[in-house]
Amino acid sequence: MNILVVGGGGREHALVWKISKSPKVSKIYCAPGNGGISDLAECIDIKATDINGIVDFAEEKEIDLVVVAPDDPLAMGMVDELTKRGIRAFGPNKRAAIIEGSKVFSKNFMKKYNIPTADFQVFDNREDAIYFLKHCNYPVVIKADGLALGKGVIIANDLTEAKKAVDDCMINKTFGKSGERIVIEEFLEGPEVSILCFTDGTTIVPMPSAQDHKRVYDGDRGPNTGGMGAFSPSIYYTEEIEKFCIKNIFIPTIEAMKKEDRLFKGVLYFGLMLTDNGPKVLEYNARFGDPETQALLPLLETDIVEIFEAIIDERLHEIDVVWQDKSALCVILASGGYPKKYEKGYEIKGIEDILKHENIFIFHSGTKKKNGKYYTAGGRVLGITAVGDNLESVYKTVYSHIEKIKFKDMHYRKDIGKKV
Repeated sequence: MNILVVGGGGREHALVWKISKSPKVSKIYCAPGNGGISDLAECIDIKATDINGIVDFAEEKEIDLVVVAPDDPLAMGMVDELTKRGIRAFGPNKRAAIIEGSKVFSKNFMKKYNIPTADFQVFDNREDAIYFLKHCNYPVVIKADGLALGKGVIIANDLTEAKKAVDDCMINKTFGKSGERIVIEEFLEGPEVSILCFTDGTTIVPMPSAQDHKRVYDGDRGPNTGGMGAFSPSIYYTEEIEKFCIKNIFIPTIEAMKKEDRLFKGVLYFGLMLTDNGPKVLEYNARFGDPETQALLPLLETDIVEIFEAIIDERLHEIDVVWQDKSALCVILASGGYPKKYEKGYEIKGIEDILKHENIFIFHSGTKKKNGKYYTAGGRVLGITAVGDNLESVYKTVYSHIEKIKFKDMHYRKDIGKKV
């Protein structure tokens, strides 16, 4: 099979790496890809959001399967266009991807179908939002309606912070059109857990639980990022909680999407808060999470291409999805200054030393390869992942190996998986 993966980050590198293990695969392309991906696939200079460019390329190269990984092209309808041209594509269509593409849709959807979530109000007018905030209990959570690279969620501790968040969304257009409508919702407390599920719209197969760290600094301080690290499984996600979530959240979501004529086929990500009043949905994502994917895919034993094909054909019930009974931890190495201003183009040293070791994986997020050397080319640069018998052992393994990587202004959190 010829396979095209759309995207160019750490999630896509992990996907390309896992796809390359399949005996079904003869050639992998990735658009646009990155320095690390170029070692496994032919990188094509087409933006992930260039729907016509991707579809034309897939047709020209007679691609057998396109894996659409990022949120933007899914929300824009890339899978729909590929399908129209008779090209098999993995990922939800536009109607289904709205579950991530619009916070307003997803919150109203959960309310309609009694799926547990935080209380909320929707606003498209600044004055109404400010009036509401004057009578709120704090902290509150303010969310841009649309996609915002994982950064469109602000926790406001008082009215001053809340007003600034509203103005950033609605007046300053920090998140572009995504902030024209906002959701203001109650602040929930408890451990956060990510559950990614394979689904063909009828059958749902949860992956092992994971925990993601969004804040840029140790101790969950500083601004939100796309994710500074993740580990699996979560110690908080017990069998009892899993049973509750399957019965009250996962299955009802899939069945309600089908009822709404939005059959969801792909990976559906449930961002959960385990509150004292039970698990509640913080958000849905319509694709593999990043960096959770870098922690989860090294644990997957089943051929991922077989899973993708079964989902497209709506026969996921025929597949036995098997995972290693182990722990995995991924730490992101970022450019100094991320998620704000940062410099690019610095040489990265030490990658080869780490790759000599078993059960250590390096997934490139923002790199370029030139004359056999890797250079920084983004905010998040590398993900260092280890697999082992327990969380304590993988924590030690990852952090002992990180010291071997060097690039100017390298920044990473030192507490991923430590205090959980």
